[in-house]
Amino acid sequence: MPDQATNTVNIASINKNIPEENEYFLQGTGNEELDKLLAIAGYAYDQKQDIFYSTLNPWQRNLGYCRLYDEAGAPLSMIMDCEPIYFNYQGEKWLIEFWKGQYGMVTGGEIGIYKSGYNINIFDVWHDTLYNCASDADLLEMSYTLKKNGEYLFTRKDKHWWLTGFILGEFSEPKELTMDLEITLKNSEMLEAFLDGLRNTGYSDSKVNVVGNTVSLTFDIPYSKQPLTRMPLTDWLIQRKNEFLCDTYKELTEPYDSFNDKVKAIEEDAPQLYDQIIRMGKAQHSLEISEAIILVAFMIGSFISSLKAIGLES
Repeated sequence: MPDQATNTVNIASINKNIPEENEYFLQGTGNEELDKLLAIAGYAYDQKQDIFYSTLNPWQRNLGYCRLYDEAGAPLSMIMDCEPIYFNYQGEKWLIEFWKGQYGMVTGGEIGIYKSGYNINIFDVWHDTLYNCASDADLLEMSYTLKKNGEYLFTRKDKHWWLTGFILGEFSEPKELTMDLEITLKNSEMLEAFLDGLRNTGYSDSKVNVVGNTVSLTFDIPYSKQPLTRMPLTDWLIQRKNEFLCDTYKELTEPYDSFNDKVKAIEEDAPQLYDQIIRMGKAQHSLEISEAIILVAFMIGSFISSLKAIGLES
């Protein structure tokens, strides 16, 4: 739990909730077809915690990451808080980003690690960096505990580049969620660079705890400017759809205990929800993501161009 006086995270309290790796990575839903589809989408199932999580080498690892991905989230029913931390280390640009929120039919959280990449220029009004996903040599030890209104949901811990966890059928508003997280950097130089990135984002030293090369903090209300596609009215409309899907899932699966039985019930009574399950989290088809990014980029470019035309944007 965060220390009330300093709002920092008690590392010991997090670690005691984290099971040993060989205990809680119990893969497989009991439904062979679903497991194969999840594997194609880049996900696996943890039976003990009843959550889905991203594997080490999903197809998403080949796509890299940039700010436009966050902008494309809301149009794809993902209403999430984003906290990108930018910093420079050994002459290269790095990005470590935190997310939490509602991803269609699932509540979840993520930590992603990205570096270097390519400069992109869209309509000469959107300048960004398309980062590469961290290579095996740049994987970091990470963990987080996701809570909803202060109540424990689940914990994730691994050496990874994209640490995720998603609860199917759980509905949440992003503001209800907190992530008590910790990341172990490679060395003291990388630690100081990351701390500078946190400070530049808005985290005061009192909100960050450091032990050795490990940083811990609570991701609650984001300090970063949120995506332009996150607007109160559209967020509300999208969340009502997400809430309806979660309520429908819970209603149809309430009589069943095993996940396999729940999936069978969905296939029989609401087959349209089955596709939603396969597409949980960010497991959208790459073409759909690309189309959304192009649309969002065009809308943002047109909007900024209009502001420039009337002299409202410098």
